[in-house]
Amino acid sequence: MKKNNEKPSILFLENGPIQVTGSIQIAGQYGEKESNDSIYLCRCGGSKNKPYCDGTHKTIGFKG
Repeated sequence: MKKNNEKPSILFLENGPIQVTGSIQIAGQYGEKESNDSIYLCRCGGSKNKPYCDGTHKTIGFKG
């Protein structure tokens, strides 16, 4: 991925995930991943692809 210096931004989407945009790095047990596009993090707890959103919030009626 290309590097970008865009300041990170975090937005809690109504009844949905957390949208993170900008130049960010995600560190996990398997290494580091850099992201320059939007990523969506699960907020409902039901995603089968945690920490990322897989749309489960729509099917379980998440409100938050």
